[in-house]
Amino acid sequence: MSAEENEEPNETRVGGGYAHYVLIVLVIVYVFNFVDRNILSILAQDIKADLGISDAEMGFLYGTVFAVFYAVFGIPLARFADVWNRRSLISLGLFVWSGMTALSGLARSFPVLAGLRIGVGIGEASASPAAYSMLADYYPPRVRATVIALYSSGVYIGGGVGLMLGGWIVDSWAAAYPVDPPFGFKGWQVAFMAVGLPGLLMAAWVRTLREPVRGISEGLFTQQHPHPFKVLGQEMASVMPGLSLGYLAQLKGNVRNNLIGLALIVISSWLLIVVTGSTAQWVVLGLGAYITLTWAQALFKRDNATFHMIFGSKALIYTTLAFPTISFASYGLGFWVAPYLQRTHEVSASDVGFYIGAGNALAGLIGVSIGGYLADRWKLTWANGRLYVGFITVIATTPLVLVLLYSDSLVMAFWMNFLYHIPISMWVGIPPATTSDLVMPRMRAVAGAYYILVNTLIGLALGPYVIGQLSDLFLAQGMDDASSLRLAMALSLLIFVATIAFLLLAMRHLPEDEQSRLDRARGLGEDVTEVQAG
Repeated sequence: MSAEENEEPNETRVGGGYAHYVLIVLVIVYVFNFVDRNILSILAQDIKADLGISDAEMGFLYGTVFAVFYAVFGIPLARFADVWNRRSLISLGLFVWSGMTALSGLARSFPVLAGLRIGVGIGEASASPAAYSMLADYYPPRVRATVIALYSSGVYIGGGVGLMLGGWIVDSWAAAYPVDPPFGFKGWQVAFMAVGLPGLLMAAWVRTLREPVRGISEGLFTQQHPHPFKVLGQEMASVMPGLSLGYLAQLKGNVRNNLIGLALIVISSWLLIVVTGSTAQWVVLGLGAYITLTWAQALFKRDNATFHMIFGSKALIYTTLAFPTISFASYGLGFWVAPYLQRTHEVSASDVGFYIGAGNALAGLIGVSIGGYLADRWKLTWANGRLYVGFITVIATTPLVLVLLYSDSLVMAFWMNFLYHIPISMWVGIPPATTSDLVMPRMRAVAGAYYILVNTLIGLALGPYVIGQLSDLFLAQGMDDASSLRLAMALSLLIFVATIAFLLLAMRHLPEDEQSRLDRARGLGEDVTEVQAG
């Protein structure tokens, strides 16, 4: 890459037509992100049959193995986004994850597919922190939750499109080639290739976007970093096992505490392996926990101001715990609804994919739009206005999911799937907007990555797996495969008790932490230069 990659334009207009164009392009990127990620749900039954794996292993494949590497590599890539050209980083990541998705179509074993899912996770880690940061500069703070919510609609549009395309491709391929398919490819393999290859072209489009001036939307001037690739190297060293401990020692960090933390993680992982029998799940998740610990210790030594702006804000900590617990249910239910309906109602993959895919896309778009609007509107009146949306999600989602699970009618289940996706998608713009409001512009991508890290480890790495593990447990006790999965999905809603507790704790601290942001930054040695916003 040339030195010009890190250059910023002399002028950036906040808001306006070009900002809307950038938002549209980034939404499409996020659609590709979740098509490639969520298509696994509608392919699950075929992959299970072809590769001979359990529900818990499918949860691991969809969630944990993807999530840990997505979260861990999101940290250095987010820090890189804070010092390099964000547009180019998103473009490169899109190229990588699309290529890995396409290559998943060549997988013929569980380990190979798991390895490619790691590649998808690393590539996708580049997108959202950089996108959050770009959008925060293209739009003023008063509409931040709305804009990020609109960007986040890609989660539901992409997830819905992935289900529809995946189901249609699987059934169409089986109908066209009931025996001896070309090259021996199964329908699920063709589906991976079909959704992955277009992303390679999309990457070139993203590369044409203009990079906004950092901090311009708030009138906070941010100096250009002189050595962005040095920062990337340091950040990668802080999360790579084997290198991270040496890097921490080089920074004169507390190696003793790091080793104590490692010992506790190893013991906890071993106990969970003994209890569940899922070695890969807890080894990979334990690795993610240890890397997170080492990264936080390195950040404390390397960038004390950013460390304290993130971990010194109780509002930020509790917010980034509250909403990932919703994500636990959202990811878990979102993955398992399609297999559940196929088992319970014996409906085809294409029918399930179409009805729940279209429902998820439309309901998600409605939900994020309403949630973002209410969050920003209520924020004008109440300091905790954005957090109130989280309570709506919990209260409205629970009964709708229970009706979906316990209805004997397939049509009713389709309607309940549509309806519950409205409230469960209302919150997605709130935590990124809140973290952006609590840190300085140069720290936004790292703060966003920290939120994504927690959200991914709690939501994606645990939600689908825990439901799958419970389903296997109930199946072993004599339940049929549909009833065992239904009970596991219903029990996952108990996580909302933790959601309410963390939301109440966040509300106690958010007003003060937002008001003291600039003073806290100055106290940490930050050069807070306020200029007139464009």
